[in-house]
Amino acid sequence: MKAKTLFYCTECGNELPKWAGQCPACRAWNTIVERPAESVRKKPGASVRSAPAGGLPPGSGRMPRRLGEVETTRELRFETGMSELDRVLGGGAVKGSLVLVGGAPGIGKSTLMLQICDQLCRFATVLYVSGEESERQIKLRAERLQIRDDGLYLLSESNLDDVLEAVHTLKPDILIVDSIQTLYNGDLTAAPGSIGQVKDCTMALMQLAKGEGVTVFVIGHVNKEGSIAGPKVLEHMVDCVLYFEGEQQMTHRILRSVKNRFGATNEIGVFEMADQGLVEVPNPSELLLSGRPQDTPGTCVTCVMEGVRPVLAEVQALLTPTSFNVPRRTSNGFDFNRAMMLLAVLEKRGGLMVGSCDAYINVIGGLNLDEPAADLAMVMALASSFRDKPIPDDLTAIGEVGLTGELRSVGALSQRLSEVHRMGFTKCLIPARGSQSAAVPEGLHLIRVRNIREALAALL
Repeated sequence: MKAKTLFYCTECGNELPKWAGQCPACRAWNTIVERPAESVRKKPGASVRSAPAGGLPPGSGRMPRRLGEVETTRELRFETGMSELDRVLGGGAVKGSLVLVGGAPGIGKSTLMLQICDQLCRFATVLYVSGEESERQIKLRAERLQIRDDGLYLLSESNLDDVLEAVHTLKPDILIVDSIQTLYNGDLTAAPGSIGQVKDCTMALMQLAKGEGVTVFVIGHVNKEGSIAGPKVLEHMVDCVLYFEGEQQMTHRILRSVKNRFGATNEIGVFEMADQGLVEVPNPSELLLSGRPQDTPGTCVTCVMEGVRPVLAEVQALLTPTSFNVPRRTSNGFDFNRAMMLLAVLEKRGGLMVGSCDAYINVIGGLNLDEPAADLAMVMALASSFRDKPIPDDLTAIGEVGLTGELRSVGALSQRLSEVHRMGFTKCLIPARGSQSAAVPEGLHLIRVRNIREALAALL
C-alpha cells in the first residue's frame, strides 16, 4: 500500500492535499514541497476523550474565568548582561517566556546565547542544550569567550524526551536550545528539521515555559530567503522573535525584533564580531559613519529611526552614462522600487536627465533603509553624482519625497536633529512643512526647502 503524502509550503507552513505552483495562504511561488504524512504512534494507555455537546467534561482541564477574576501582575524581567539585547527584548527577558532567535547559519546566534550565560549564571541556573556540538566543543568555545562555569550546565542531546527529562531533573531557571532544527520527537516518524518535528518540539517547549515558568531561548536557522520550515513557521507560537542580520564578511551584526508580546517590535541592537565574541555597539552612528570619504560626489548622510533610537546612515549613489539600450539599475540596502521612483521624480521634477544613466545605489554598513525619511538624502546623492559636485561634509538630509517633487515632513524630527548635532554636523536639509515645532539644537543650521528643485538649488 502506497504511503500517503502531503504537500506543505516552506514559507508559511500551510499544508495542501496536492502540489500547486503558488501557495494559497502566503501567495509565494515555488515553495510547495512534498513530504510523507506523519504517523504518530500512540503511547500505551493513551485514550481520547470526547466532550459532550453541553460543555466541558468533568476533569478535562481548567475552567473559564471572568476577566475581573484574573490577577494582573507585572511580568518579571531580568537583565541578560548585554544592554543591546535587553533593549530589543523590551527591557530584559521575561520569566516564563519563549524567545526565538533566528538568522542565517554562522551569523553569531550561538555565540550570543553562550555569552549571555556569563551574566545569567550569577543569579540563575542555566541549561544549554546543543544538538549540533558536543559538550567538549561547547566548552572550548566557552573558554574562548571567557564564560564562567558556575551555574552553567551543558547537554549534548537532540531527543526531546531526554531534554525534557533533564529539565525536570535539574529544574533550571533558563533553558537554551541550539538549535530547534536538530531537536526531534521520537513519537513522530518525520525526520528532524521537518515542519512537523519543528512545530511539535516548539509546542512542547512552550508548554514547559508556560507551565513551569522556565525561560526558554530557541535558536533557529534561516537562509537568506527565509524559506525553510523553521522560524518562519514558529513565529505565531513564540512570545518573542529576534532576527540576526548582517553579512558574514562584515564585522557588525544587527539584532532586530519582529515580534514581542512584552515590548516594542521596532527596536534594534548593534553588535560587532570580534575575536572574543560579540561586542556591543552603544553608538551605531559612529560605527556606520567611520571611514566616510570627504569631499566626494555621490554621498549623503541621513538620520533614520530604528525604534526610539535615531541612527545616522550614509547613502551612496553612482550615475554613469549607459552603454546599453536599457540602463542598468541596482540597489543594495534601499528598496529597489522606491529607488526607481526617486529616479523618475528627479528627472521629471528636478530637471536632471538621469534616464540614460546606469544607477548604482548602496547603503553603507549593511543597513536596510525602509523609512521614507531617507528619500531626500538619496535624491541628493543621485544629483550629486550626476553633476559631479560633492555635498558639504557637515550636512545631512532628512525628508520624504512625493511624486510631485514636494517634500513631506517626517516624525520624531526633534530626536533626529539632536542626533545629527551630537555627531558633529552643523547643517541639516529638512522639509519646510511641519518643521516649525521641532526643537533645534544650538549651533545646528536648518535649511528648509519645499521641493527637490529648491533643495538642488540650495546645495548644487
